[in-house]
Amino acid sequence: MMKKLREAHLLLEIFLVSNFAFLSVDIYIAHSINRFRHWAEWIPFWFSLAATVALVPNLVRSLVSASEWRPSRTGVVVGATAITVGVLGMFWHLESHFFAEQTLHNLVYAAPFIAPLSYAGLGFLLLLNRMIKPGSADWGRWVILLALGGFIGNFALSTLDHAQNGFFVTTEWIPVISSAMAIGALVVALYRLGDSYYMRFVMVVLGLQIIVGLVGFALHFAANVGGPSGWWENFLYGAPIFTPLLFPNLAVLAALGVWVLARGEETARAERVI
Repeated sequence: MMKKLREAHLLLEIFLVSNFAFLSVDIYIAHSINRFRHWAEWIPFWFSLAATVALVPNLVRSLVSASEWRPSRTGVVVGATAITVGVLGMFWHLESHFFAEQTLHNLVYAAPFIAPLSYAGLGFLLLLNRMIKPGSADWGRWVILLALGGFIGNFALSTLDHAQNGFFVTTEWIPVISSAMAIGALVVALYRLGDSYYMRFVMVVLGLQIIVGLVGFALHFAANVGGPSGWWENFLYGAPIFTPLLFPNLAVLAALGVWVLARGEETARAERVI
């Protein structure tokens, strides 16, 4: 199994399964704010659980089997459904307010319309892991590109979320600046794939994202623990406890793509020397 864990496509599959499982918890907390007022709010919760259950058997079989990994068709169905859930969820969160009157107020104070797109991102990653040759340069580029899209969403989410209180605390600017750094680093990385020194710099930037996310989680947790209400009410209506963890989550994803490209470059150099 330890040898299997060095295979990039299996690492990505573990990343995807764990993300679907975690989203079920995140969705339950987020939609508990209004006690699942509309039946449609249960859709992402049950889909997250179903996706996890559907993907686990093939992943476990691939990890314990001595044969090569054969992605199941179930992953294609789950991926396509995840994209659909994500896109429809975005429009559902907007509730047509922003389209009816395109004001900054309606954009900032709407439900977090960017959040459902995390399902679309996971869906595209599932399809990628089944349509592109595992561990290839193209595979690594697509992983970086999708991680870049995630950081763009993170930048928008951090900006709009903290704009609700007018960036009352100075530290609320940190995730905005940090995600902007990640976006810039990954955009350039797509054009400097063979530059090993720059790739090391990208890994440093991604390491910074992990630190920012963990510190943000601790700050959000402390703010909720010290809140005026009961602990459950504080976590429901206070600072979104899991949102900062998007930073280390996306950093791990981007680092996987960078690692694959760096490994491919080292192999190519060794072959040229021979």
